[in-house]
Amino acid sequence: MYQLVRSLNGDLLECILRLADNASIPPDPANTDYQAYLKYVEDGGEVLPAPEPEPVPELTPAEKLAASGLTVEELKELLGLK
Repeated sequence: MYQLVRSLNGDLLECILRLADNASIPPDPANTDYQAYLKYVEDGGEVLPAPEPEPVPELTPAEKLAASGLTVEELKELLGLK
C-alpha cells in the first residue's frame, strides 16, 4: 500500500510513501519503484491521501511578543514609536 506525501504548502506531490518499508518514491517515470506504484494504481490498488497538515495555532499578541524575545519598549524603539 502507498500514501501520497505533499510539499509543505500542500500544492505539489513531493513523493509517494511505500508503507511496507517506508521507502520514499519520487514521481519520476524513470524510477522503477515509481513504475511499480503506477502499475499498483492501474490494477486498482488503494492509495492513501496525504495527511492534512497540522494547523498553525494563532498566537495572542502577548505570545507573539514573548516569542520575539523583545520587550514592549524594545519593540517600540525598533518601530520608531519612541
